[in-house]
Amino acid sequence: MRVERPGLLSTLQDTGRYGQQQYGVSVNGPMDEWSHRLANALVGNPEQAAVLECTLGGPRVVFSEDTLIAVCGARLPVTAGGQAIPQDRAVLLKRGTVLDLGLRQDGARAYLAVRGGFAPPPVLGSRSTNLRAGFGGHEGRALKGGDRVALAPRRALPMLPIERRMVQSGLPVLLAPAIDTATAPRPDTAIRVIAGPHWQAFTLAAHHSFTTQPYAATQQSDRMGIRLKGESLSLIAPLELVSEATVFGAVQVPPDGQPIVLMADRQSAGGYPKIGYVASADLPLLAQAMPGDALHFTLVDQAQAEAAWLAAEDRLIQIQEAAALALQR
Repeated sequence: MRVERPGLLSTLQDTGRYGQQQYGVSVNGPMDEWSHRLANALVGNPEQAAVLECTLGGPRVVFSEDTLIAVCGARLPVTAGGQAIPQDRAVLLKRGTVLDLGLRQDGARAYLAVRGGFAPPPVLGSRSTNLRAGFGGHEGRALKGGDRVALAPRRALPMLPIERRMVQSGLPVLLAPAIDTATAPRPDTAIRVIAGPHWQAFTLAAHHSFTTQPYAATQQSDRMGIRLKGESLSLIAPLELVSEATVFGAVQVPPDGQPIVLMADRQSAGGYPKIGYVASADLPLLAQAMPGDALHFTLVDQAQAEAAWLAAEDRLIQIQEAAALALQR
């Protein structure tokens, strides 16, 4: 893949670099895991395949071979050879066709998957980009104009019916059969959280503010954490903690009382009190938040959070199975 325009922040991400946190190495991986896995499913990839995460705006790229692609996540204009193409659907591009992802219209991050996955050399078992340390992905950095990014060799992949049809038709763009990628509607837009290990160390007023008042994502938010601004969350008394391992979605509260939700590039350990954890099923919602967006949090118990995660997993399995069948038509 040749990069003609890199987009604002386009990085390669697979499902993450696990097993290295004890050495201070961040997990990395996609901010919006749902969109990452959905895009891979649509092109017939295993869910751990590396995709391109595009923040706020996407790149303009050209493929040297016929390539099956899918774009999921944030809504943004997508064209191939000047022709508008849909998101959340597999699209086959004839080699040399220019794929252009524009500026975001809704959401913050879009995901471009290609059949077989992007294939730079893995580092510590992962192809995810670690921007702070400068390794993984494509040379440890965001894409630049003129980059040539490796894809999995086509000869290692079986030919799909849609690829045979392109050979016969000679058209620059072909759409794979559409499948239903819609998820079940949420009864509200509040982000679900479970109480953290230091919940009881916060005042009742802090509990009330966190679960009833809006918190805005700030301009200082990034892949490491979503920094929030709203009612200050106060401790009952000063609390000294030993640093411990961090997890995706932990809601830490530093001394200024403004919470930070740890995200994909989080540090490996932290010592701020944790008032809660964002339910895994709702992390994709948080990953798509833009600075200034008002976020609302609602308290659920562990069983409710697990049920939400299982429901999301069941839905993704349905989509993966439907996508696999569609690609064989």
